[in-house]
Amino acid sequence: MKLTGPAVEQLKTLIVEHPEDPIVRVQVKDVDDQRLAFSITLEDRVQPDDQAQTIDGLTVAVPTASAARMEGITMDYQDPGGFKFHHTNHQDEPPLDLIKLN
Repeated sequence: MKLTGPAVEQLKTLIVEHPEDPIVRVQVKDVDDQRLAFSITLEDRVQPDDQAQTIDGLTVAVPTASAARMEGITMDYQDPGGFKFHHTNHQDEPPLDLIKLN
């Protein structure tokens, strides 16, 4: 998964507002055969089955069950609009300033 600079900054802002929950958890689940649901929650700790990485003071945790499915996904933030998830493996898309989570 990759994060854009605006997404990182907005997540940091949320953590400042909720300092008791400094870990950003991102996961994906199937809604049905054709749709996925992404969720972002703030939590107080990394869970044992998480893959976590700290970038620029921001700790992002992805459950192992979601990690493989997040490959090629970019989280962005726009105001207005909020957080958006994009599949970025297409060569015709414009390049973004991305921060990659392993």
